Amino acid sequence: MNHDLVIIGAGPGGYIAAIRAAQLGLNVACIEKERMLGGTCLRVGCIPSKALLESSELYHEAVHTFKDRGINVGSLQLDLEKMLSQKDRTVKTMGGGIDSLFKKNKITRYSGHATITAPGKVIVDDGKEQTELEAKHILIATGSEPATLPGIELDGDKVGTSTEALSYEQVPKHLVVIGGGVIGLELGAVWNRLGAKVTVLEYLDRILPTTDTEIAKEAQKIFEKQGIEFQLGCRVTGVKANKKTCDVEIADSKSIRCDRVLVAVGRRPNTDNLGLENVGIEVDKRGFIPVNAHFETSVKGIYAIGDVIGGAMLAHKAEDEGVTFAEYLVTGYGHINYDTIPSVAYTNPEIAAVGKTEDQLKEAGIEYRKGSFPFLANGRARAMGQTEGRVKMLADAQTDRVLGVHILGPRAGDLIAECAVAMEFGASSEDIARCCHAHPTLAEAIKEAALAVDKRALNF
Repeated sequence: MNHDLVIIGAGPGGYIAAIRAAQLGLNVACIEKERMLGGTCLRVGCIPSKALLESSELYHEAVHTFKDRGINVGSLQLDLEKMLSQKDRTVKTMGGGIDSLFKKNKITRYSGHATITAPGKVIVDDGKEQTELEAKHILIATGSEPATLPGIELDGDKVGTSTEALSYEQVPKHLVVIGGGVIGLELGAVWNRLGAKVTVLEYLDRILPTTDTEIAKEAQKIFEKQGIEFQLGCRVTGVKANKKTCDVEIADSKSIRCDRVLVAVGRRPNTDNLGLENVGIEVDKRGFIPVNAHFETSVKGIYAIGDVIGGAMLAHKAEDEGVTFAEYLVTGYGHINYDTIPSVAYTNPEIAAVGKTEDQLKEAGIEYRKGSFPFLANGRARAMGQTEGRVKMLADAQTDRVLGVHILGPRAGDLIAECAVAMEFGASSEDIARCCHAHPTLAEAIKEAALAVDKRALNF
């Protein structure tokens, strides 16, 4: 079968690239080995975890905060099976939506494992037969998978990754999370809200290593108040799974006995068994595929985007790369600005950021001014009863151009979009401060942080 473009992988990067390329007139095929389109993000990542985060937050509020607001709901009972079922329905519905988009855009789908056999040639093996595809262009968008540590054997049950942690059949009595990054904290928060004792073990001396230090420290204090325990600066050397429990072994410290272990120590690119050696593409020491500014590998006509090329392992980063790739391929121009890609941790409160951290600006020797505004002084946050956290804005000391914004607080993931747009257009803190923000809204905290850069916040 001949196509203009064959894409390997139907995750956020692959399926978005397929749609945009088809919109631009290319004959596009997409190969996916899983039954459902959407990749890790949809099947066992972003979407199911957010469904559980929302449900667990509603349950926690009903148990702990409704009475304070004059809402008596009577006797509450957790129906975990139904909660997990709602999560699965959400995933299934969205997966079906991508199927419909493929049909709408006349994208040919192939099911099976893809192997690149030569430039412009891919074999698809569905377990029964093999189909050879030919295309002028091949795009690798195979994403990533959870990483593990030496000494830890994953059994897919008591000792597992985020995939298993999305579907525990019972609330763990004691869940140990190995890794204090976004994935570990999000899923730790889910089970903490549902009644589990949660202990987070982190090798570094801080949680959320890519987050602004000041924000990460404040977040940790809030999570500790919620009941999550942290052991920082500890090195896990192994996990022993017993019949009903697990023993997590820590260097120079007592082991911890629990009934579930979530290994959340990052992700590794899915670059094995793609046939890269058949065309002479060499991955780097961490398994990532090197590409040029237009996502082309060392072999002409073969490209890669998303988690397999490194950088921020985020679905929306892969999506933007997919669009940029397709547009450059067809029109000769494609744009992506890595400095304005936001990141969000969907904990409670949420943590969102775009641009540089204060740590990075100090390390680079860039002079900056800082404005900060607490949600404690925001009317909408007070009305919601969610006053923890702040908005922190960093602007160039000479030009006032916004260099970074960091939000710890309610709906931070939604609020950060304004800041990303402002930075994409080169806005100054004065620009944001001069824009009228509706009252009472959480977004007023962004305006106040912008005013605070110039030491003229009005409500704090």
